Amino acid sequence: MKKRPPAPRRRKPSAAPRSGSAAREAKTAASAAAVVPAAPPRVLVRYRSEVRPALIREFEYPSVMAAPSVTKVVLNMGLGEALTNARALEMAPMQLGLIAGQKPVLTKARKSIANFKLREGMAIGAAVTLRGRRMWEFLDRFLSLALPRIRDFRGVSRTAFDGQGNYSVGIREQLIFPEFDYSDIDRIRGFQVTIATSARSDREGFRLLELLGMPFAHEGQGR
Repeated sequence: MKKRPPAPRRRKPSAAPRSGSAAREAKTAASAAAVVPAAPPRVLVRYRSEVRPALIREFEYPSVMAAPSVTKVVLNMGLGEALTNARALEMAPMQLGLIAGQKPVLTKARKSIANFKLREGMAIGAAVTLRGRRMWEFLDRFLSLALPRIRDFRGVSRTAFDGQGNYSVGIREQLIFPEFDYSDIDRIRGFQVTIATSARSDREGFRLLELLGMPFAHEGQGR
């Protein structure tokens, strides 16, 4: 018997090709759905809508650009314990990065000091510099969440300015930030927060931070 030839395969009807304009519209709609612009940080909105106009009225600046603003925030954590605890070089930068939302860098010793068993190039600290959106987001958490959680908090010092409108405050423990859980902390560590501004004097810098919500202590009252 003769073998029958195999039946031809049926091809599925292909979808009608989209026109160029329809394809472009679909691509634009997909891109718009994938990228949703995030709302600006609350402190930044407050600065633009309330703080900056108030500073211009109070100090009579000639233009909006002359009004002082926060330029950067630097977080610095010392790692003297790293001389005896090697794990500190891993845990401390990780915790500082969790606070800042940005990976810190290790700071190293510039010269050797025999009395402290310190060699040149040894890691002695961790630091991170925040600018732009991350800076404003950190200030929002720092002012509204972290500082009020300090035990027996009575306000930060009014005199911790450097003469050029920049302000520094020391934090004794990282647990004031809600990102941490007590069970995940191997050791209480403090760090320093330096807020750099474009103010030309401490008086202008003080007023800027006060309007942003910095809880300064009352005059004659310590922390």
